[in-house]
Amino acid sequence: MAGQPHFDEMLLGDLLGLHLQCTDHKLHLGGSDAIMNDRQIREFFHRKRLRRHHAVADTIVVDELGLKHGKCRADIAVVNGHLIGYEIKSDEDSLCRLDEQIRAYGDVFDRATVIVGTKHANAVFSLVPEWWGIIISRRGARGSISFETARLSRLNRAVDPFSVAQLLWSNEAANILAELGMPQKTLRQRRAVLYQLLVEMLRPDELRRRVRECLKNRRNWRCPPPPSSDDGSSLPYTK
Repeated sequence: MAGQPHFDEMLLGDLLGLHLQCTDHKLHLGGSDAIMNDRQIREFFHRKRLRRHHAVADTIVVDELGLKHGKCRADIAVVNGHLIGYEIKSDEDSLCRLDEQIRAYGDVFDRATVIVGTKHANAVFSLVPEWWGIIISRRGARGSISFETARLSRLNRAVDPFSVAQLLWSNEAANILAELGMPQKTLRQRRAVLYQLLVEMLRPDELRRRVRECLKNRRNWRCPPPPSSDDGSSLPYTK
């Protein structure tokens, strides 16, 4: 060989191989069709990739985090020193809403990653921004799902403070403003007014920090049970 192949060529070659192996978008397990759906990918991802986040006291993992007051939902969000979003696109899913979801994630999350089945492995490289990470999910021989990082996420430099403030409940926004000395009359304003006041009164990094702390302090809120301590090859946990 004349030299080592470039990393991008190796990656594209691997992804093309995955695409050719799955041209009917179905993986066969034990003689029966076994398409990975959103629920299965989510459960194994919690078990295999997010286990360490579940184990950290100062971190929460949230399923179906509403963005922009429910206009969009993040499939999985990790809240620690950053806001990190994961969007799942299984082989059963369409990519028709991905552009809208990319915009919503970009307004809120410090980092974002799309988790795809082999059907969408090639397409997402041209659809998601360069700061997004890409993870390819594959069905294993014994029914487990494995995850391969095809591209690491980068820090998002275009977070919108108002969209971050919208993650707060009205009482949470009012409590922060009360701490900042706002009068009670102001605290009874519409939540959009409260969010705008937070944007005007706090630096973006301080606003994001306070929002993260409020999310962490919520109780019994959209948090799946921690994954079991096995190696992830058994059946996924049930919710």
